[in-house]
Amino acid sequence: MSQYRQQDNLLGQSDSFLSVLDQVSQLANLDKPVLIIGERGTGKELIAARLHFLSKRWEQNYVKLNCAALNENLLESELFGHESGAFTGASKRHEGRFERANSGTLFLDELANTSEMVQEKLLRVIEYGEFERVGGKQTIKVDTRLVCATNEDLPYLAQQGEFRSDLLDRLAFDVITLPPLRERQGDIMLLAEQFAMNMARDLEWQLFSGFTRSATETLLSYDWPGNIRELKNVVERSLYRHGSEQIPVHQIILDPFESRFRPKPRVKPTAFVNNNINTPEPAVAAAPVAQALPSAAPINTEFPCSLKKLSNDFEILMINKALEHSQFNQKKTAEVLGLTYHQLRGYLKKYNLLYPSDTKG
Repeated sequence: MSQYRQQDNLLGQSDSFLSVLDQVSQLANLDKPVLIIGERGTGKELIAARLHFLSKRWEQNYVKLNCAALNENLLESELFGHESGAFTGASKRHEGRFERANSGTLFLDELANTSEMVQEKLLRVIEYGEFERVGGKQTIKVDTRLVCATNEDLPYLAQQGEFRSDLLDRLAFDVITLPPLRERQGDIMLLAEQFAMNMARDLEWQLFSGFTRSATETLLSYDWPGNIRELKNVVERSLYRHGSEQIPVHQIILDPFESRFRPKPRVKPTAFVNNNINTPEPAVAAAPVAQALPSAAPINTEFPCSLKKLSNDFEILMINKALEHSQFNQKKTAEVLGLTYHQLRGYLKKYNLLYPSDTKG
């Protein structure tokens, strides 16, 4: 995809979106770290690129790395490079992303996935502009602007000891918070029409005939959990399936998997409540959620009662219902409960709702 086509995703006229663009313009020329936060699909990478190309470093390298794509050792090597012989397979010296982005900008996505060791080395680069390659002794000096992004709640992770608070302080010179698409109601059709016109060109149509009223209503009423990325996919799919040069798009396909022939999902073992953590029972003997805490369990309103216990019971009830609703996918469960993945994990540990094989996760 060309740079021009990527920038189509930065279209918008809502106040929340224009406020983000103003903030980016103010930050662009400052040689300070910037943290971008937002849900998946909100355009964090595009905002990072805008920060670079509006800055005085725009003629220098703009280097990107997704931290979630590599394990700890590979990530350290990709960031800081390695010397020949540093590990098995390291046949020659390798320059890391920091060196390649010297005098330019380095964008690190999915920052919450980095280990404490990598975080410590990142902190040193931010503070002193220096590091050593893996397996090396020579100190490398760089002038690299760091822009990081995440869809996780980093302050919460720092409170839980899962992310270095001193690194968070240094990264957060300023924080750009991207609004989800559901909060940009006035931008939905603007983006949809742009995506549709691009798709029409890809299909070699002479024109795009627009959306019918019912299709427009569907686009505007949907919650867009996948944000702009999901909108783009939905619009392109719907145009290809239910539109032409002469016929407006009349049906929106939100779920491409929706079909009566769709295979039924596998059913995972039911989550269980183990109230005696000192005498854990094997998974096969664990009572299913429906028996441990029925979804229709009445709330005891008799007095005297323990408000704390009632609150805990209700939280357990809702977590179990959400787990069943999400087919025990913890990331989806966190989404439907309005929690981050790490917050959900905290609740699961608090109430001992983890599977026996999942307690280390």
